[in-house]
Amino acid sequence: MGSTVPGMTEIGADWRVVDGVATAWFDAPSLIEGAALAGRIVELSADTVVDLRATGIRVRLDSAEHAEAVSAAARDLGLAANPDVLQRLSVVFESANPAVVRQFWQRVLDYAPGNDGGLADPLRRDPAIRIRHSTESRPLRNRIHLDVVRPAAAVEQASLGEGSGPYGVRHADPDGNEVDLVPGAALDERNGTADWQVVFSAMACYRVSSPAQQRDLVAEAATLADDAGFPLLIDLRPGLVIVDSGKDQWEDDAHGLDVDFTDLAGKLQTAARQLGATADPGLPRFAQLFLDAADVAAVRAFWVAALGYLPDRRDGVSDIHDPRRLNPVLVFQELDTEETERRRQRNRIHFELAVPSDLARTRLAATIAAGGRLLDESQDRWRVADPEGNEMVIVSRP
Repeated sequence: MGSTVPGMTEIGADWRVVDGVATAWFDAPSLIEGAALAGRIVELSADTVVDLRATGIRVRLDSAEHAEAVSAAARDLGLAANPDVLQRLSVVFESANPAVVRQFWQRVLDYAPGNDGGLADPLRRDPAIRIRHSTESRPLRNRIHLDVVRPAAAVEQASLGEGSGPYGVRHADPDGNEVDLVPGAALDERNGTADWQVVFSAMACYRVSSPAQQRDLVAEAATLADDAGFPLLIDLRPGLVIVDSGKDQWEDDAHGLDVDFTDLAGKLQTAARQLGATADPGLPRFAQLFLDAADVAAVRAFWVAALGYLPDRRDGVSDIHDPRRLNPVLVFQELDTEETERRRQRNRIHFELAVPSDLARTRLAATIAAGGRLLDESQDRWRVADPEGNEMVIVSRP
């Protein structure tokens, strides 16, 4: 089947509309083979948003102009589309004063105002932030908050004032929605990894001056990572290549591989500099979503099933993550069961999961089967709650 995007003609069977954007995922057996497709895409258009993973490549288009050419390049390389994995998880704030809330989160994330009244990362990284007007009184603390990690200079520049909480990094917007804004640090004191920041994930962002330079850097990064046996995350944006370990994956106990990530980071830095790419130390940024739960196991199991996520391999770590590491990590912590009123109150924050229209009913059924409750529905929207009332809206906008 094909899909349509507002203002576009019919696009091919490889593509689906996800959150209003023509999107495709092509399975690939390695970073090197995915990088070959990324290189073809860059030659077609330097403005296409591409996320390269060890298992495939996600492509997002603002117009249908290059859809068939991208599909043809994938077929030529023996890569098949897999639309079943497409989704996008966003964060929604409900507020009586959206403008004031928007200003706070714009400083936290360094996002830009979006067309829908929310906020979006200019580099098209997730999560998107949506802000909806609501007059419902919800004065108690949410059971959901965000962790945002940015370079120390960027955290200072956000000028949020003195933080609170056990680590002194907690801040709240005028409605009381909380964020832990955490300063990052250098990956290693050695000069060989000076381009890298640890923002829970180890990350380096390289400015490139031409599509050819971008293509060559992506190919070199893919080769180095495949040779090391490490599932590096490589994102292509106009004039930019982001190389990323994934949350905690630069640490040996997290990835469980026979890999010295610091050594790999040094090789990636050397390759980038030899190609003439320039590191931008202000760009690394990581965001994750935190849920407080009285029954962590039950709530965590729900979100694993509802989102198709995987649990962290480490004992004692509550994280769950997108198997393709495209959508935000979720983390769970225990909530005091005696906080009865707080547990009963609706959060001012909920999640929105955009999926292709032909997969929405299947996703809804899986969510209900996992213990979700359908609260209400309207055209192309289904609002569900997890076992403790945390809400998610499944959307399949055309």
